[in-house]
This record gives sequence, C-alpha cells and structure tokens, in this order.
Amino acid sequence: MINIFFITELNNHDVQELWFQQDGATCHTARATINLLKDTFDDRLISRSGPVNWSPRSCNLTPLDYFLWGYVKSLVYADKPQMRDHLEDNICRVIADIRSQMLEKVIENWTSKLDYIRAIRGSHMPEIIFKM
Repeated sequence: MINIFFITELNNHDVQELWFQQDGATCHTARATINLLKDTFDDRLISRSGPVNWSPRSCNLTPLDYFLWGYVKSLVYADKPQMRDHLEDNICRVIADIRSQMLEKVIENWTSKLDYIRAIRGSHMPEIIFKM
C-alpha cells in the first residue's frame, strides 16, 4: 500500500515540506516500513523507532484521536446500530453535523500544543503532518 498508493500520491507534493506521523501499530513500525518512510521523509518521520520518537497515544500530536474521533464515535454508536447500513447512515449524519467552530477549536488547540512542543524541544516541528 505504501509503495503503490502512498508514495505515488506523494509525487504530487513537495515532500521536503511534509512530515509523516504514524499511529504506532506494530505492523506500521516494522523495520522495512520505517526504512521505506525514512527514505522518503528523512528526519521528518514521527513514529516509534523513527527519527522523531513519539508515543502513538500522545494527545500533543494526535488531538483527533483524543477528542474529535471520540466525540464522533460516541454519537455514531449512541443508538447501537446493528446493521451496516444503519452504521453508515450514522457516520454520514454525525460527520455532516460537525460544526466548523468545533473543527476550528480542535485546530486551535492542536496549534497551541505544537507551539509548546517546539518551545520545549527547541527544534522545528511539522506544519503539515500525514498520519497513518
């Protein structure tokens, strides 16, 4: 998937301006995967065993995991959908109902955390992050 889809898609972007963050799943941090991503992103790889070693559960760089996705999940499963169609309808409805103010607040919180991380690490942190 990385070779066929992801790396091919990156050809449309200036990779030197991109950072990549992984979720830390074991299969995503296999040596072969890390080496392939290091070849592409150099030291702009945030991953367990990567140049920027970061906990996959750190709310500092994964606010969507800690707020937005949790919020969405709680609403999607609120009525305990039993059928796939019902689940898909819930997902579409909940996503469509997210207000722009909520997304702006998530981005604002994330940005302030990145500013803090830059200050304590003393290094340039990503402006753009792809997350797997």
